[in-house]
Amino acid sequence: MNTLKQLIKSPYFLWILLSIPAIPMITGALSGDNLEPLLHPTGEFAARFMIVAMIATPLRMLFPTSSVPLWFAKNRRYFGVAAAGYAALHTLFYVLDLGSLQRILAEITETGIWTGWLAMAIFVPLAITSNDASIKFLKRRWKTLQRFVYPAAILTLVHWLFVANEIGGALVHFIPLAALEIYRIWKLQQKRVAHQVNA
Repeated sequence: MNTLKQLIKSPYFLWILLSIPAIPMITGALSGDNLEPLLHPTGEFAARFMIVAMIATPLRMLFPTSSVPLWFAKNRRYFGVAAAGYAALHTLFYVLDLGSLQRILAEITETGIWTGWLAMAIFVPLAITSNDASIKFLKRRWKTLQRFVYPAAILTLVHWLFVANEIGGALVHFIPLAALEIYRIWKLQQKRVAHQVNA
């Protein structure tokens, strides 16, 4: 039983779980199937894991005694890296599907496309620095860098809205994120006010 608990708590076990959705996607790509149907699921999982990483803190503030938000908070870096990984897979499939630099450049000025490229550009340094060594090296600058996930989230939302051409799926994912972030800001403001009163 202890061995099973250790296995479940292991980051390697979490990485296996986070990788499972990618298996049929990569298998489908390698089989020579049309890549276009793989674009939406890879992008969707990138958005989902990004959102999970972002809601860890407000969920912990909302449910301070619950072990589930604490677990998400402890493992949010893994979810963030997974988000970047699926975003990279999404970008790779997009590039391979178009098949030429000329076609890529022809689309790059479209709102739904350049927002995706810019979000991907932000994901890269966030993923690269999601480790203990970077935290020690960057110190306070690490948190400043990680806050770029907020513009990345907005860009991801805009990318989803314009490319998918529907708002239902995007809103289902991003409204809970927006609500929890508003709660986090309100809670922090309440703490600042209380601190000023007691000072």
